[in-house]
Amino acid sequence: MFIIISNQILKMFLLMMAGYISYRTKLIDTQGNKALSNLLLMIISPCIIISSFQIEFTDSLLHGLLFSFLLAVLAHVIGILVSGVLFPSRTHPDSNVERFSCIYSNCGFMGIPLISGILGSEGVLYVTAYVATFNALCWTQGLVLMTGNTSWKQLKKGLTSPVMFGILIGVILFLTRIRIPSLLLDTIDYVAAMNTPVGMMVAGIALAETNILDALKNRRIYLITAVRLLVIPAILLAVLAFLPLNSTLLCTMLVAAACPTATTCTIFALRYDANYKYASEIFAMTTLVSLITIPLIVALAEPLLF
Repeated sequence: MFIIISNQILKMFLLMMAGYISYRTKLIDTQGNKALSNLLLMIISPCIIISSFQIEFTDSLLHGLLFSFLLAVLAHVIGILVSGVLFPSRTHPDSNVERFSCIYSNCGFMGIPLISGILGSEGVLYVTAYVATFNALCWTQGLVLMTGNTSWKQLKKGLTSPVMFGILIGVILFLTRIRIPSLLLDTIDYVAAMNTPVGMMVAGIALAETNILDALKNRRIYLITAVRLLVIPAILLAVLAFLPLNSTLLCTMLVAAACPTATTCTIFALRYDANYKYASEIFAMTTLVSLITIPLIVALAEPLLF
């Protein structure tokens, strides 16, 4: 498993470098990256989710899906509690960005292609539950954390996003055992196949837009990176190791929780007048370091979960 995930991480890193070079050589700019991000969020991600649910219905898969939701909630609760203790409000002007960065992982843009590559369609099925939980909490608890207030309009926008609709459609088709006609499913699969290259290029472009040297000079970012990539996954692993559940399910939850800070943190910071530069630096640092920590976490978990 360690070799498999290391190879997958290396492939994703090379795709990130393609995005990085594209930005540095002016083949694409910030507006182009925004367009790619919208394409990924609005079309590609829902397609890969719907495609992943086109799998033969079994009671074990249904039970696994239900446990995925529960474990995804647990992972986020761990993040909320740990970040609340280490980065309490009012102790730092950007504690909201710091806590958000610790709680929410890049489980969609990075988690889905990574899990798809190492665990296949069953893993993608389970990670959709993590992504659904991420979206529900991100647009409720996360929004309140970033803004200090709750807007029903924003909550409604998040909970009715294309990703959430994709999950709803996928679950309904899975539970009713309805199979999409092959012509349409093949088209959906073609679009879904773009998830890994587009997602990693978006991450690479975001890295190119960030001053990595500034991030390296900030000691607090090292603590945030350790919490996001090591502390929270380690606590979750300590719980997962005692659960008599499917190893694919357990590994999926762990990898999703071990992903770097969500790009949503940077997007929220920009939209709601938080420290966008700081959020970008945290995203860049955690993304780069995760190329090392994710294989290490999986190597540590392998004898415990398999």
